Amino acid sequence: MQTQHLDFLSTGKFSSIFLDYLSQNENLQSFSGLFPSPENFAKQIHQKRNSYPSKNREVLKNALQNQYQNSDLTPPSALELLTKENVFTLTTGHQLNIFTGPLYFHYKIITVINACQELNKKYPDFKFLPVYWMASEDHDFEEISYFRLFGKKYQWQSEQKGAVGRFQSKELATLLEQLPENHPLFEAYLNSETLAEATRKIVHELYAHQNLLIVDGDDTELKKLFRPILEQEIFEIPSYSRIRENSAQLEAKNYKAQVYPREINLFYLGENFRERIVKKEENFEILNTEIQFSVQEIRQEIEKSPEKFSPNVALRPVYQEVILPNLSYTGGPGELAYWLQLKGVFEYFEIPYPILLPRNFALILASADQKKMEKLELSETELFIDFDTLRKKFVAENTENSISLSSEIEALEETLNQVKSKGMAVGLPEKMFEAEKQRLRKSLEKVEKKIAKTEEQKFEQSLNQLAKLHEKIFPNGSLQERTENFQTFWLNHPNFLTEIQEVLKPFDFRFYILKMD
Repeated sequence: MQTQHLDFLSTGKFSSIFLDYLSQNENLQSFSGLFPSPENFAKQIHQKRNSYPSKNREVLKNALQNQYQNSDLTPPSALELLTKENVFTLTTGHQLNIFTGPLYFHYKIITVINACQELNKKYPDFKFLPVYWMASEDHDFEEISYFRLFGKKYQWQSEQKGAVGRFQSKELATLLEQLPENHPLFEAYLNSETLAEATRKIVHELYAHQNLLIVDGDDTELKKLFRPILEQEIFEIPSYSRIRENSAQLEAKNYKAQVYPREINLFYLGENFRERIVKKEENFEILNTEIQFSVQEIRQEIEKSPEKFSPNVALRPVYQEVILPNLSYTGGPGELAYWLQLKGVFEYFEIPYPILLPRNFALILASADQKKMEKLELSETELFIDFDTLRKKFVAENTENSISLSSEIEALEETLNQVKSKGMAVGLPEKMFEAEKQRLRKSLEKVEKKIAKTEEQKFEQSLNQLAKLHEKIFPNGSLQERTENFQTFWLNHPNFLTEIQEVLKPFDFRFYILKMD
């Protein structure tokens, strides 16, 4: 697989906060932790090992063993290493998108796997394990209910409610029948009780040989470790003011906030629902239900049933860092942007803020796409130009005739300025000449568009090919990795994920263009 690299800025596809983070812009230094370089992981180890209780390791290992065994899976052998004081994790997280969702789901996992391998070589006295955190408690079903394969959208229709990890995955049988090819990997949906269990089986099958550990935070024993913070969040509401303060500071630097905190950043999990906890006078109510607690009752509920309390997007990172011996979190631009709003929350709870390691980014070019590009004499860099500009550029570079009237318009304006000077000298109003200049300019621009349109018709076939290629690579104007499912390449190339892993480098912060043979 051939590779080419572009810097993120030249693609025009990334936010200023992400670009500034990668360039270590001083505007973001107070919001972030250590920069994601291999050298800084030694410092992060020192921070984490001094704050992560040894008892948490045993709880974590036992909880994960139970999670795997309840799914009839043999846990990765690396799981036993979690109890050792010199073992740390690098984590990525993602929603339970059906059929693994868009391509970048795999780029995130591959990034943490490769980062662990590189760090294991650099620091032989330590062991680094990759972790995939399943967002099983998320209740945004719409976001995980579809995927796109070969350009077609497949949608899961369901009336189930609440945390998506608890959904019955057997409902996907109907969708499986609609696929052009039903790979045995996805039979996990039919032989699992829940979507979380099925997702674990699928990801385990793809990455267990890489020692990837899969964590489901919807777990009683893990939530017990989170009890102290549950109580603080409910009774002291510390996250709200700190996130608002960080957000205001970021917005003052012209960055857009990604997370808008609640006074209490917790949901209450029940059978078929996940609803916000709100304070009403002296009681705590669960929105859209009749459930309410007094102060004493909610204390008892936290003690007796911590698994019923679910952190929202603002507090989930804290939960993750409490239960894992974790050093870094890997995500995309949106995720890293909201993590940058959370440093004050970590400081309040006295939890080390992890290194934010961006995931890898890639565009896959199949051999057929490469041939079309060669025929159209289109470079990889030009792919990232918006299509309207690209179309005009293509015609201008291939036509034998001059399309632009810019020199003529400039000459006309110079002549009109001379006429205006003569007219104003005898008392005619300037406004009259400016209006005439605008009218003539618009007339010439209209003629220019007609010339361009007429010339484009000569290249109609090539422009249609260019449009189809651009739409395939950037579906609906979005990056391929955010739209297309990995099966588009994997079904015909079983070693696709392995080949990608071999070329992606976790600390190489550039955009990859990968050319398939």
